[in-house]
Amino acid sequence: MSETLVRLEGAPEIVLEKLTRLGLFKTKTEAIRAAIMGLGKDYKVFNSMQDLEDELVVRKVARIHEEIKSGKRKVFTEEEVKKKYGFK
Repeated sequence: MSETLVRLEGAPEIVLEKLTRLGLFKTKTEAIRAAIMGLGKDYKVFNSMQDLEDELVVRKVARIHEEIKSGKRKVFTEEEVKKKYGFK
């Protein structure tokens, strides 16, 4: 997950405050996320929702692979799991 700092002033700040004050979004962050997803849809960043979901899966698998490689995540064999949880 990446983090981005956004400074808003003027009209964008006022619109964002009003969106949350009116209860259209719980938080400013939620409103910003919705706006980004809307821009992605408007500009057809992905051909379909399936393409977006595929990209998310690819990134998650890559992250898990890196965690395994670096030792941050352990992989168990079927036998280790059976022994750990008492399965036969």
